[in-house]
Amino acid sequence: QSELPVLVDFSAPWCGPCQRQYPLVEKFAKDNGDKYKVCKVDIDDAPNVAAKLGIRGVPTLMLFNDGASLGYKVGLTSLAEMNSFVLTKIG
Repeated sequence: QSELPVLVDFSAPWCGPCQRQYPLVEKFAKDNGDKYKVCKVDIDDAPNVAAKLGIRGVPTLMLFNDGASLGYKVGLTSLAEMNSFVLTKIG
């Protein structure tokens, strides 16, 4: 229910790559806060959400617009890859 596209970072505290990706997601949010909403979901705290969306590995980035999933990217993602992923899906 967001007017902006939403980038969701699915992660877990025990996941090393998730911990390395977190500062990159924070930087993306800081740099693009006027264009995108960025959220973090701990799959251990929200296993039903992760299951419903088919999250099988972390870290996973998922992009939504108007409530619809536009795509996802699994694995440690650089800031450049994150920007490219979002721009490719949103246009």
